Amino acid sequence: MSQAGVITITTRATARPRPTTQPRRAVAAGSARVVSHTTYWRRRAVVAVMVVALLFVMARAGAALGGSTPVAPERHPALSSQTAGAATGNSTGRSTVVRPGDSLWTVAERLAPGDDPRPVVDALSEARHGTVLTPGETISWDG
Repeated sequence: MSQAGVITITTRATARPRPTTQPRRAVAAGSARVVSHTTYWRRRAVVAVMVVALLFVMARAGAALGGSTPVAPERHPALSSQTAGAATGNSTGRSTVVRPGDSLWTVAERLAPGDDPRPVVDALSEARHGTVLTPGETISWDG
């Protein structure tokens, strides 16, 4: 007959500390680092700059995604000689008022109905020097 061996399980509660184990250091509750007054305000300034930068980035992102931006006064184009002539009735050609959503192409189609609008678009683009159309603006065409 063979005898069974004895198994011993040791847990942390029953284990004896080994002589090589280093004792843990106790941390006092009130031993916080003392920070100088200058460091305190410098940290506050850095946080304030970061908050302002974050707000700026968020505002730009919101505007880029179609959000509303702060209201700016509307810009109205100055009266050119063609527009001034159309306003006084001295123009001999056709004129039209720009509506919201109009492009040079739609304006050209209204100024020269039934004709190829490409020459009118080219002439309007050249005369405007790249400025955008403003709703309410009167454009006349002597072609």
